[in-house]
Amino acid sequence: MENKLRIMIVDDEPIVGKRLKRLFEKEGFEVGTCTRGSVAIEELKRKHFDIVITDLMMGNVDGMKILEFVKTNHHVTRVIIITGFGKKETAAEAFSKGAFAFIIKPFKIDELREVVRKACAGLKAKSAS
Repeated sequence: MENKLRIMIVDDEPIVGKRLKRLFEKEGFEVGTCTRGSVAIEELKRKHFDIVITDLMMGNVDGMKILEFVKTNHHVTRVIIITGFGKKETAAEAFSKGAFAFIIKPFKIDELREVVRKACAGLKAKSAS
């Protein structure tokens, strides 16, 4: 049996985490959710996730800090930033820090699903080489 890929969803709106958790579990992923960035970082210290989907604007530990933590400690983990505050400068900063994708809310669920598929394909290609 193949190991399930793990996704962490970090969003300070609990309904976003619930909906995305349900969606990606149906697609065969193991999914964890957090509503606070500080809790997400503690969880990332204890457990490996293949993909992190994080809101950008949250309390004192925002999505950019989560991105920086992941890229420093889990080089192959893909980070997808979702935000209602999409500025070109912020997207450029996220990509320069290693974000896999930057998606502006409200987004179509198929758009996020496609980005996650691409992230998975990249992870599988990396592990095969």
